[in-house]
Amino acid sequence: MKLRRRDTEVFSLSFLDCICCGFGAIILLLILTEVDQPVIIERTREAMEGQLKRLQEELYVIRGETDQLNRELQGRVAALSNERARLARLQGDLTDVRGQFATSRSDAQVANIVESELVAAYQELTAEMERLNAQPRPRPSPEAVGGVPVDSEYVVFVIDTSNSMVSLHWETTVQLMREILDIYPEVKGLQVLNDQGRYMFGGTPGRWLQDSATTRNRIRETLPRWTPFSQSNPVPGIEQALRQFRAPGLKISVYVIGDEFTGESIQAALDSIARLNAPDSRRPRARIHAIGFPEGAGMPPFTNIRFSALMRAVSARNEGTFVGLTNEKPCRQFIEVLGTLQCVSR
Repeated sequence: MKLRRRDTEVFSLSFLDCICCGFGAIILLLILTEVDQPVIIERTREAMEGQLKRLQEELYVIRGETDQLNRELQGRVAALSNERARLARLQGDLTDVRGQFATSRSDAQVANIVESELVAAYQELTAEMERLNAQPRPRPSPEAVGGVPVDSEYVVFVIDTSNSMVSLHWETTVQLMREILDIYPEVKGLQVLNDQGRYMFGGTPGRWLQDSATTRNRIRETLPRWTPFSQSNPVPGIEQALRQFRAPGLKISVYVIGDEFTGESIQAALDSIARLNAPDSRRPRARIHAIGFPEGAGMPPFTNIRFSALMRAVSARNEGTFVGLTNEKPCRQFIEVLGTLQCVSR
């Protein structure tokens, strides 16, 4: 007997039942296991919102503190800038003070040198004055006006044309020149130089001006506007006059008019003039007279004192007369004091 096989269907009703039961079991398990999950999620959300709120509050606090710190930082930066500017000003002031101190030290050194020269000149003049006072004084010569010898045949004027003279004493200088020319009614030759050795009239260096009314008027008219460069040092002008005009046998007078001596050394100036005017150490060949003006406003006093000290010594050593003016008005009467002349205006 032949057996017959039955065809088996895989996806039968029984198989589908089993599959549905399995899926249902899985769904049931999921429901049973995730029953508390929404509550946990809700709690987690609330916790995160609370944390976010706290973080936002902390952020606001931090931002406020940051703003405050920024304001403090800006204040500190501004204060630092002010302190740096103040430090720069103080450094500038320190530099100025150091410069002033250095200048003061330099001025003090110069003043000490000048003072030493003045003391030496004063001591020398004192000794010379004592020597002259011990000698018998000669009677005034009939050829003298106010104690000033006028026996010379040739006259040279050495005039300081510096700013102090022109601005303070020029009118008086012009008047004095007229008076000095008047006390020499007639000479054989005239010449006018400034303290640097520059001649009043071009083309005349080393030559005498012929004395005449025309020449004298020309000098009087030119002097008020004649202001060549000057260093307030009469020594170069005196040396120029002696080099070009002194000669044996000539009676020459040199008149120096000024108010300052800015040279380095009084003694060096005296030695230089002595070598030119008395090269053989005998009697000077030219008389040297001097007229000194008083210290004016804004002038350094020591240069005025040095001029008086120098010209007193020069006049004493070269048979001349020193005249010190005590005021700005023209002088017409001279009084002899200790071998020198002091001008008194009435």
